Amino acid sequence: MRISARSAVTAAASAGLLFMLAACGSTAGGTAAVGDPAAAAGATTSASTSTRTTAPTTTSPRTTTPTSGRTTTSSSTPSDLTLDSGVTIEELKGDIDGAQTIVDGFWTTHWSDYFTGSYVPPTVVGLYDGTDPDTAPECDGEPLEAYNAFYCPGNDSVAWDASLLVEGADRIGDSWVYLVIAHEWGHAIQARLDGTLVAQADELQADCLGAAALYGAAADGTLTFDMGDEQELVTSLSALADQMPWTMTSDHGDAFQRVQWFTLGRNGGVNACLDVLTDPSASTAPSTIDVSPTDVPPPTGGGAPPTA
Repeated sequence: MRISARSAVTAAASAGLLFMLAACGSTAGGTAAVGDPAAAAGATTSASTSTRTTAPTTTSPRTTTPTSGRTTTSSSTPSDLTLDSGVTIEELKGDIDGAQTIVDGFWTTHWSDYFTGSYVPPTVVGLYDGTDPDTAPECDGEPLEAYNAFYCPGNDSVAWDASLLVEGADRIGDSWVYLVIAHEWGHAIQARLDGTLVAQADELQADCLGAAALYGAAADGTLTFDMGDEQELVTSLSALADQMPWTMTSDHGDAFQRVQWFTLGRNGGVNACLDVLTDPSASTAPSTIDVSPTDVPPPTGGGAPPTA
């Protein structure tokens, strides 16, 4: 069996991403963006949300310092590659750092708007090489898989395989990274809640919480959406539902369901992801589906995630 030329490129890009991770050591900061580092202008802050009960925390998780910054590399290194989507490996590394920062920043800022207790971030294991089980981080004694991303309840950590992020960014664009990271963080949020607030369809609820965090961050002015980014998010949800070897409709939902729940979080924010437990019809109402980026106004508001 021969590896295709394109697969060889993305494998090299994954290696370059891991190389940059080892080479960079500065802290991410400033305004993260999907496709554009410019800050959103004119954002205001407000919050009028109900307070929910959280589950007691028995561990003391931490957030590892995210790495950031631009690295100048030799032209012979795989970190110089540009993906088919036009995203460079340097830009992809910056997007990973930015996504971690803005998602954690949203929950840090707004946890008390929605829940009791204090927000404690999960441990960020971050990038790993799932093709090498000897070096891959473990969850409950098992090495994390290639082409996957995880929230591990055992050690309260989040992690994402380099090949998964490269492949998605290559095929779809940089918004892929934000979706994957926001989704896994959504599982970390579920782990902090009383069980009555966690949906049986926990994968779909994680999509909803991820959307609430991304659009809440946009409302805060810490994340900017460019034209086409929202369509990339919809394409990413469809790929995660139908095209990845580890996704099954039975546990992650089909593409339509994933878009529905993501849109629920986009339009209604965090509370919508919880209120749906008492009004299941809210997750399937056709009026919540709006996937055309040209028809979606920019988010407004602040602490409470935006409405369309």
